[in-house]
Amino acid sequence: MRGLPYDVKALVEKARETALLAVETYNRPTASFRSGAYVVLMIIAWTSLFHAMFLRKGIKPYCRKPGSRRYERIDGEPRRWELGECLRQHYKASNPATRRNLEFFIGLRNKIEHRSLAQIDPEVFGECQAMLLNFESLLVSEFGDRYAIRGGLTFALQFSRVVPTSSSAPAANTAGRAFKAIKQYVDAFRSSLSADVQNDLAYSFKVFLVPKIGNHASKDSVAVEWIKYHPSKPEEMRHYEKVVAMIKPKEVQIANLGRLKPTQVARQVAVKLGRRFTNYDHKLCYEHFTIRPPGGAPDPSACNPQFCVYDDLHKDYCYTPQWVDFLGERLADPALYANIITRRKATAKPIETRSATA
Repeated sequence: MRGLPYDVKALVEKARETALLAVETYNRPTASFRSGAYVVLMIIAWTSLFHAMFLRKGIKPYCRKPGSRRYERIDGEPRRWELGECLRQHYKASNPATRRNLEFFIGLRNKIEHRSLAQIDPEVFGECQAMLLNFESLLVSEFGDRYAIRGGLTFALQFSRVVPTSSSAPAANTAGRAFKAIKQYVDAFRSSLSADVQNDLAYSFKVFLVPKIGNHASKDSVAVEWIKYHPSKPEEMRHYEKVVAMIKPKEVQIANLGRLKPTQVARQVAVKLGRRFTNYDHKLCYEHFTIRPPGGAPDPSACNPQFCVYDDLHKDYCYTPQWVDFLGERLADPALYANIITRRKATAKPIETRSATA
């Protein structure tokens, strides 16, 4: 890397090699900590790249002691800016999609650094891909094409023609509190973005893989072609949008999709509690927490929509998975379980074998 100061050259090399290691780790078929390892390594790569840029411009990316011009030190070395501070110094008041992408990963890194959650991989694939493309773009624009890494990357081979689902996957349903907390962070961060940023490929790079069928242009045509989305060519982009519309799966409306019958609720709560839980127990619970009106109420639809929905066609009730989670957490408290179920059963008629009204 001739022409660069030694410290700048070392940081560029570190940034480039760390990014390659991140991609290698992500694309390894046996990796179980895929997104977590990738994010940690890419944040190191991005931080090193920013440090190299600052130093080349004569800016020392070092943390100063409060109220002093002296630098904070760790093991005798000045403590350097973390990625968040690099973003503030580089972008100032500007908030482009690239910055928002990195801010997303700073928060995500703090949540998954010490957890192994393969379920999160399909959730954040678009952001991961954008993070890499943005890194490549900035690296080349700052230090030239000879430092590009795209020549060493290929399209990863796939074992399936079907893209794995995310939140609907069985693994996601059994992920527990760790996955739920991370999923809530991902959803909350995305909802805080403007529509322009959400749709910007610099924030999240999403693609459709369309099989090339029929006759190819030539026998030497490549198996995978990348077509860059270019907003300055509206006619061409409208053509691609038509292609996407043709391959987009048809959405069929299904009533009460994902809802549960009382017997299903009772069965799932029993599994969570590790003890018998009947339909009558369920009846006692929805009465105690008043998530739905009693039978014969003037307005049967007056439910807590988070947990219960009235089906006017069938004149009965169905329940949400959140209701199962809620009962599993609350009834794990022995005192509350005794107050809702044990004591009420002791004073009620022996009707436990009777099924509760839906």
